[in-house]
Amino acid sequence: MEMQLIAQRIKGLREDLEISAKEMAELCEISEEEYLARENGQVDYSFSFLNRCATRFNVDISELLTGSFTSHLKTYAVERKGHGLRVDRRKGFEYLHLASRFYNHKIDPLMVYVPYSEEALNSPIPTNTHVGQEFDYVLEGSLKVTVNGKIETLNEGDSIIYDSATPHGMVAASKEGCKFLAIVIKF
Repeated sequence: MEMQLIAQRIKGLREDLEISAKEMAELCEISEEEYLARENGQVDYSFSFLNRCATRFNVDISELLTGSFTSHLKTYAVERKGHGLRVDRRKGFEYLHLASRFYNHKIDPLMVYVPYSEEALNSPIPTNTHVGQEFDYVLEGSLKVTVNGKIETLNEGDSIIYDSATPHGMVAASKEGCKFLAIVIKF
């Protein structure tokens, strides 16, 4: 049901703003057919897809996820440990958006947990792209990261920053999984 509600919000905003499905598909770097499947709630969403839609619609990603277009804090917002807007958009990954209640935030800080999978670790790492830059800081475990075909293994306390328009992806490299802070800087 949640996916259908998000799909309705995306379609409604696109139509209200008089943006063609073709333009959105090009922005999301997928075919128009693939875009419409997502907009109709037939295919699940990646964070990159939602981020691109939110940026084009000039809304916060949390508005697409929750439908809440009000109650934004303008001076500061606190998120307590283990809280935040849950964004479970990539299979197996768990995301907590830590700035969803702060009005007009310029970054998307995400607490990310990646479970260990031997199969994922030994397969090519799926990649995605999105606008801006991304900074990832490993809090627990190890993370195998690919950026533009280059592979790095990050351990607790290590970090990486990259142009997120460059194909990138990651998998947990430690059996206990990996927890990291991702900060997406939008332009």
